[in-house]
Amino acid sequence: MAMGTRQSEQSSLWVATAELPKSPGHPFYTRLNALLDADDFDQFVEGQCAKFYAPVMGRPSLEPGRYFRLLLLGYFEGIDSERGIAWRATDSLGVRSFLRLPLDEPPPDHSTISRTRRAIDLETHRAVFTWVQQRLVAAGLLKGKTVAIDATTLEANAAMRSIVRRDTEESYQEFLTGLAKASGIETPTREDLARLDRKRKKKTSNKDWTNPFDPDAKVAKMKDGRTHLAHKAEHAVDLETGAIVAVTLQGADQGDTTTIVETAIAAAEQIEDAQADVQAPQPLEEIIADKGYHSNETMVDLDAVGLRSYVAEPDRGRRDWSKAPEAQAPVYDNRRRIRGSRGRRLMRQRGERNERSFAHLYDTGGMRRTHLRGHTNILKRLLIHAGGFNLGLVMRHLIGIGTPRGLQDRPATVMATLLVLIGAARRRLVAISAWQPLMAAVRWFTSPTTQVVNSSAADTYATGC
Repeated sequence: MAMGTRQSEQSSLWVATAELPKSPGHPFYTRLNALLDADDFDQFVEGQCAKFYAPVMGRPSLEPGRYFRLLLLGYFEGIDSERGIAWRATDSLGVRSFLRLPLDEPPPDHSTISRTRRAIDLETHRAVFTWVQQRLVAAGLLKGKTVAIDATTLEANAAMRSIVRRDTEESYQEFLTGLAKASGIETPTREDLARLDRKRKKKTSNKDWTNPFDPDAKVAKMKDGRTHLAHKAEHAVDLETGAIVAVTLQGADQGDTTTIVETAIAAAEQIEDAQADVQAPQPLEEIIADKGYHSNETMVDLDAVGLRSYVAEPDRGRRDWSKAPEAQAPVYDNRRRIRGSRGRRLMRQRGERNERSFAHLYDTGGMRRTHLRGHTNILKRLLIHAGGFNLGLVMRHLIGIGTPRGLQDRPATVMATLLVLIGAARRRLVAISAWQPLMAAVRWFTSPTTQVVNSSAADTYATGC
């Protein structure tokens, strides 16, 4: 075989389509497309989005099925930004096959994806999320009886240095400079401002400060201890299957006892919509949550709507019920349930199921830091991200793998399993070879011929004696 040499970089004027590079497609995305096609996903989303597109006028738009596949690609590939999604679609022939892109058509630009997202409303994204849940119901992966609720913080696409006061609209730097001059420092340096900022109490309250570029972002403390502008994402997860039932987005300054109301209502509605074609639907009956959601009002509200609560209760000491006598019975009933064996088991499952959904959506899914602004825009991507998580459950049920990354370790897993089986078989053969002489002797002594010979010898010995 001769060594190849570098040829001229001038491309040919004409290239036949048969000579263009092709890809057999990624195995995971090929099976996922087959799942979507089996239930007419493209026809469904085109019907939902028909009202957002002009029937005749305008340049050809991004197809709804391709747009939602691009957002699903962001979840499965762990891409946080729409610019990164567009780059990934350009880079991979397997992704082009998943998006159903012809060879002579370039992938959509990130601005096209962004414009399409702004054109399609939030309810349509929620309808797609519900469509995925209906596939879960058909596969038996969504029960809806017991739901666990928990929340996490998402880093906002806004900087702390850009916040302004609500009353005077002055920046944080200008505010500190005014305080320094009021304290007697005429020309404060950066070190003086930093020293004054450290000594000042109640530095950044959401009642006094806001971000002009993203008013929905609130000042909050992140899990790693940093103070940052953030959003609060709350999940309702089916404890029996791990499927995400509902996703809501609120301000990071809202308490758990306030946000649980919206999430519980969204979970009940989603369960009802997902089982629209079921003859005997299963309604929401139980809600599991940690101690941050426990309050007298929460217990009374859940009891009033007929929901059994398994909410961990913080240690408040001896309670005085003279000011809230109506909350005594619901609080005691909840306390009795969480102390039982089933309550302890449900609390363990809550930590496992909720944290798993957070890890898949925000850590490996790439949405821990948002690149969008405004709750509506962020929630659109979160709903499709959660839909991708639920599709992963269906794919794991069908082929044993829920993400494309799961295929990467599959050969190593198979080889490790084969090595373990070979080692076990070898040890068994060694054990059999060691016991083989003894087993042969046992078989010889227990055979019928040997018994006859032994009995004859015994009779001869007895006669001789």
